[in-house]
Amino acid sequence: MKTVSLEQATLDACVTDAQNERVVVTRAGTPVALVVGLREGLDEEQLQLGSSDRFWTLIAERRVQRTMSRTELEGLASGSPPRSARRGQGGGV
Repeated sequence: MKTVSLEQATLDACVTDAQNERVVVTRAGTPVALVVGLREGLDEEQLQLGSSDRFWTLIAERRVQRTMSRTELEGLASGSPPRSARRGQGGGV
């Protein structure tokens, strides 16, 4: 991590350096900003989601939910009852 003083820093230099390492900008020795480079191919929506508390809360909630197999998902999509519900049905008379 590189540290530069606000008095000596230029935005262009900070952005250039941030492509390789994080840059801490200080004012009178106190950190006031962190410049982080972005990898190429990152679009605006990815930036917004990556910094969204609501998005990460939804991800955390989803990760604790029960998962389902592809077969179960396809059954739900087609309107068929889940496989576990069909197991108890008898086929005889």
